[in-house]
Amino acid sequence: MRAVMACKAAEMLSDAACRARPRLSSLLLAPVTKTVPLMSDAGSRRFRSTSSMQGYSELARERSKTVTSFYNQSAIDASAEKASVRLTLATLLYAGKSPDGHHILSSAKYLHKELPVRIAHRIKGFRSLPFIIGCNPTILQVHELYIRAYHMLSDFPPLKDQEMEARFSKLVQQLLDDHKDVVTMLAQGFRECRRHIQDETIIRNFLDTTLCSRLGIRMLATHHLALHEDNPDFVGIICRRLSPKKIIEKWVDFARRLCEHQYGNSPRVRINGHVAARFPFIPLPLDYILPELLKNAMRATMESHLDTPYNVPDVVVTIANNDIDFVIRISDRGGGIPHNIIDKVMDYHFSTAEESAQDPRMNNFFNNITNSGNQSSPMHGFGFGLPTSRAYAEYLGGSLSVQSMQGIGTDVYLRLCHIDGKGESFRI
Repeated sequence: MRAVMACKAAEMLSDAACRARPRLSSLLLAPVTKTVPLMSDAGSRRFRSTSSMQGYSELARERSKTVTSFYNQSAIDASAEKASVRLTLATLLYAGKSPDGHHILSSAKYLHKELPVRIAHRIKGFRSLPFIIGCNPTILQVHELYIRAYHMLSDFPPLKDQEMEARFSKLVQQLLDDHKDVVTMLAQGFRECRRHIQDETIIRNFLDTTLCSRLGIRMLATHHLALHEDNPDFVGIICRRLSPKKIIEKWVDFARRLCEHQYGNSPRVRINGHVAARFPFIPLPLDYILPELLKNAMRATMESHLDTPYNVPDVVVTIANNDIDFVIRISDRGGGIPHNIIDKVMDYHFSTAEESAQDPRMNNFFNNITNSGNQSSPMHGFGFGLPTSRAYAEYLGGSLSVQSMQGIGTDVYLRLCHIDGKGESFRI
């Protein structure tokens, strides 16, 4: 009798295995369920357990293959091996305009070829993160954004005429919108998994490279879209005669409104030095960096004078211009930075101001700094502001340095190279 039962069970198991090969889409969308003939005694329970385990094991294998093929693709690997072609801003400035719009088509062809390569480099960077950090859901979401962007650009057909260029420009604008919150998501993701970060050097290098690459991509994409506009003062995103004083004044107004909302008052800001200076430059990186530096200075000033909030010292901004570069110094009398943390203010800190009692510059706000125009931000939060501003300045051939006198205040020096100066021009 036992032998007969074993024979029947073997036949039924073989038949179930033949029927249990659903299509991949079915495996991914639904759990494995199987209707089997009723059997009595323990043999029935043993058969159902074995079938269920086999089904779920097959489901897990198929899902694993799908995930692996999504994150490791030969096309991305091939693109990541190519070198990016970085252009000087002088090249963009003096490229000229053609009446028939050929310069716009040439720009689109360059982006069509260049953007997938740069995005593939970033995907490779995400793959190199420590496993437990790369698996963080927020960081994984950014990783997937880059993979989707790569395929959308790579699958776009060759650009042959202005109609195709118009479609491509819509795609570029869509990707800019899709990726507008990437920096905030990265800050959030690394804060969520900060206890797993063992080697901060690896994370710092990853963030420096990723954020600067993102800045370069957004500058190139925004430049192409701006070429469609007819503005005599601009060539794409390059202002022919940028006034540092005017752009500083714009962000002073923004930071003062923010400060007044938070503290009920704000320090006055005096601008001196070469206030009449004008030269070709891109406002975009200044729109990223200046609000952060001004918010830091105002916050430090207000929080070091809480007993006299309506009698606080001024913040002083000095502009220095020469043939090679220009320097913007922001000086506050906010008490300075303690000696024991001065060397760490340029490091990424994955904590919020509410969780830390450090100096304001150690936990400064970084929410959408790379998307200027955010008028509702608080004064502090993610500790990404200064280190990212430093990375941007270095990417643009300059530097960001801090000099502090504990008990008095802090001077921050932003140095950026001229586009067409006597020094070597930087590339984006």
